[in-house]
Amino acid sequence: MGKKGKKEKKGRGAEKTAVKMEKKVSKRSRKEEEDLEALIAHFQTLDAKRTQIVETPCPPPSPRLNASLSVHPEKDELILFGGEYFNGQKTFLYNELYVYNIRKDTWTKVDIPSPPPRRCAHQAVVVPQGGGQLWVFGGEFASPSGEQFYHYKDLWVLHLATKTWEQVKDYIYYNDVYAFNLDTFTWSKLSPSGTGPTPRSGCQMSVTPQGGIVIYGGYSKQRVKKDVDKGTRHSDMFLLKPEDGREDKWVWTRMNPSGVKPTPRSGFSVAMAPNHQTLFFGGVCDEEEEESLAGEFFNDLYFYDATRNRWFEGQLKGPKSEKKKRRRGRREEPEGGSKLACGGAGTQAPVEVVKEVVTEDGTVVTIKQVLSAPGSAGQPQSEDEDSLEEAGSPTPGPCPRSNAMLAVKHGVLYVYGGMFEAGDRQVTLSDLHCLDLHRMEAWKTLVEMDPETQEWLEETDSEEDSEEVEGAEGGDEDEDEDSGEESGAED
Repeated sequence: MGKKGKKEKKGRGAEKTAVKMEKKVSKRSRKEEEDLEALIAHFQTLDAKRTQIVETPCPPPSPRLNASLSVHPEKDELILFGGEYFNGQKTFLYNELYVYNIRKDTWTKVDIPSPPPRRCAHQAVVVPQGGGQLWVFGGEFASPSGEQFYHYKDLWVLHLATKTWEQVKDYIYYNDVYAFNLDTFTWSKLSPSGTGPTPRSGCQMSVTPQGGIVIYGGYSKQRVKKDVDKGTRHSDMFLLKPEDGREDKWVWTRMNPSGVKPTPRSGFSVAMAPNHQTLFFGGVCDEEEEESLAGEFFNDLYFYDATRNRWFEGQLKGPKSEKKKRRRGRREEPEGGSKLACGGAGTQAPVEVVKEVVTEDGTVVTIKQVLSAPGSAGQPQSEDEDSLEEAGSPTPGPCPRSNAMLAVKHGVLYVYGGMFEAGDRQVTLSDLHCLDLHRMEAWKTLVEMDPETQEWLEETDSEEDSEEVEGAEGGDEDEDEDSGEESGAED
């Protein structure tokens, strides 16, 4: 009896310990969230010092990822907002607004009073109403250590004509399917019939010419055994459309497009291309093992044609001058000359170019560039097309990356920033490239970046609270000087 009583007592003691631990963890989580809210409030106090609109010509923005890049509905401009940057020790968050003039190839930083708090991984969309509006929803704020996160569920609109921010507070946030009415500023819940996508993060949405919404890909984790989770890269596709043409009734349909679809990946970027096609760029495929996580990054292009329900791989033709030279060379080539050996007649295998950059701290950063074979974008290949056989090799474009920002204006694709990893090092990019989607000849680099010049600091065991504030703040050095704090941003 004595031994049994001791065992029961010991068991009750373990239960009490577990309850205490759970309370302690819960209390700590609440405190961390309160700390982040206080930090966000502190930054908003600094932002409140802005009393007038200031537009300043500037060099290209500093490296960042998970920002938003949007196309102005009336002007030849791209609008960059927010984002994050990690230098190996600290995470920097931004709420800066930059405007890129496409025709002049110039950048302008626009400081507007009462902006949204610093954030990354938000959703942004531009509409033409009222002279143009940039809508920003949600996003994430991280502590400088990158170990604490705060998720926004707020909604903001930037009136482009008057350059004023406005927070829209009449909304309800859920993780289901909702529609927002731009006229009444209200949300309405959709209850689609049919089977939709399983819960996931990082999926991409695009619209169809018929008014439907396509959901593709994403990432989720599943418990495979006790204390062991396994990540899943989704490559399925679903269509959400009005049922029988009614705007108040929606239905989910699983799609099985034909053609060559992207390999499973996450962190890819999406933009609407000409002819109602959806363009997919880059991404990363993470290979998870018990003690390690390695990622393969991409810089390839894929097009989804909603009208034909078909995938196409985007392939570059090469400059016209190269094609003419090769045509002349082919006519002079004797019979039995060399042929394209890989991939069958009229095709050529992709070429991988590897470049190693040695940074100041001795880290070797390996950049892999995959050059697509000659071809055409958004169209099936044909063996009897001379342009496929005779096109020159495409010039290098953006290096493989994930979480890049995309925008399309006048049929030209713009790719800005993103990130890739080299071992334990994360390289955040700030380069800008463009590609004419009608010609599909070659990438053009508008802003170059040398990864060798990027700062990277090794992790430390602890950081001072003052450094925490410094790291999360991001830009706005002038404001920090006024408050007696030193900014850690790199503008």
